[in-house]
Amino acid sequence: MKVSYKTPLVFTCAFLLLLLLLLGQETTMVDAQTQICNPLQLSPCLDTITKGSNPSKQCCSAVVKQKPCLCQYMKTPAFKSYLSSPNAKKVSTQCKVPFPKC
Repeated sequence: MKVSYKTPLVFTCAFLLLLLLLLGQETTMVDAQTQICNPLQLSPCLDTITKGSNPSKQCCSAVVKQKPCLCQYMKTPAFKSYLSSPNAKKVSTQCKVPFPKC
């Protein structure tokens, strides 16, 4: 059986390209509590969200720090599909951060 690695590679490249494009725009947001919201802070979770692997300690730490920003990210079409995926919910559960209800 032939295994194709193109699909995950294309998906990961597309995600990274999307992040780079958003860097060209102003991606840092500030919520009501003056929390710095920067979606790139969630980059340690990339493998978990795209491949379903277990979240690392760095990923969980990033999710905890960015928790006040998650609803803002969910409202951004570029991130919504990633953050509403089953793998993102897995991160939420395993990192013990309640999934946001926006």
